[in-house]
Amino acid sequence: MLDFILITGDQAIFNPIFGKAIVVVRPFILKGTGIPTVNKKNICVVGDEKKVIVPGCSYISPPNITPGTGTLSIQSLAINQKARKVKSTRKAVLLKGTTFIARFQVIVPAQIPPTPVTPAIPDPIPLYPGTGYFTTTNMTTKGT
Repeated sequence: MLDFILITGDQAIFNPIFGKAIVVVRPFILKGTGIPTVNKKNICVVGDEKKVIVPGCSYISPPNITPGTGTLSIQSLAINQKARKVKSTRKAVLLKGTTFIARFQVIVPAQIPPTPVTPAIPDPIPLYPGTGYFTTTNMTTKGT
């Protein structure tokens, strides 16, 4: 099925719910490394998604309501986000597709606040799975 080819300047958008964690997400602007261009911008190819890393995102994970921080990244693409036929230097071109699998890696755990009788309790979960999607400014060139 045809879908829009991702290009430099397009965005990876993360959904804020990662399991029981609620993350303050920020978009990531893609930088394509493919040789052909669309609208004078390099196209994105398989491997460019591995550069999607968004550090310093705060989160909570009830009952851990004192915010912690972590890093967002793409764990894997959906099958419809990799072109089967269109390639650039032998790499599949990235397509807008549906949703990718994301991950939130905890760096500083959120905490249950301390009380007069108990210390703060850190979030024991080091990694949360989630999802995200791509947005594109390319409304002319499609691939399959």
